[in-house]
Amino acid sequence: MTEHVLHPRITDTNDWVTLVFILSFGIVALTKSLYENRFEDFTKLIFSDKYVRIYRDSSHLMGMFSISLFLVQIISFSFFIQILLARFGYGLKTDWILFIQIFTFVIYFVLSKFLIEKIIATTFNIEELIEQFNLQKVTYRTYVGLVLLPVDIILYYYDALLKNIPLTILYTIVVLNVLLYVYSIKSYRNEIFGKLFYFILYLCTLEIAPYYFMYYWFTKGSV
Repeated sequence: MTEHVLHPRITDTNDWVTLVFILSFGIVALTKSLYENRFEDFTKLIFSDKYVRIYRDSSHLMGMFSISLFLVQIISFSFFIQILLARFGYGLKTDWILFIQIFTFVIYFVLSKFLIEKIIATTFNIEELIEQFNLQKVTYRTYVGLVLLPVDIILYYYDALLKNIPLTILYTIVVLNVLLYVYSIKSYRNEIFGKLFYFILYLCTLEIAPYYFMYYWFTKGSV
């Protein structure tokens, strides 16, 4: 009598990652084909402020172009956070459940922060200023998210790079964000100085405090 031995089926845990990366580039390709001229101006953002000058109306935040690239940005930053967590031993970069948790947290954090900003801006009567300020921030952060996407792929599939490069990229992103704030404040300095007290309250409450508490929570938890 022949004895049959059953072997567990081994599935490739990288399959979901590949699909998500393909989806992300598919969204980028579709957006480029539908908004060819706008996308071309967007890709030149690092060299020219033409895109910011043309699409400075806050209504563009809710357009399909911005929403599509916003989704890609969230995917890109979520992957990068997961890679960082794997670097510090807080999870596995192949854990799709962890990715969903990070993705959900990031999108809720961003949207909740956006809604609270709208409420506070309306309360302080600086809604127009904050809308312009946020539009510029969102534009440049989306650009950073798109640039980060291929970097995520390299970091994900090449374990040899996982030691120090993610931290270097993290520090670079932090520096870029600081420069972005300085550039945005400089661009709207006349409007800001007109309502300086309320802008400082807004800046401390929603632009510094949330990231400080997350940093405190993360470093305290790692002790």
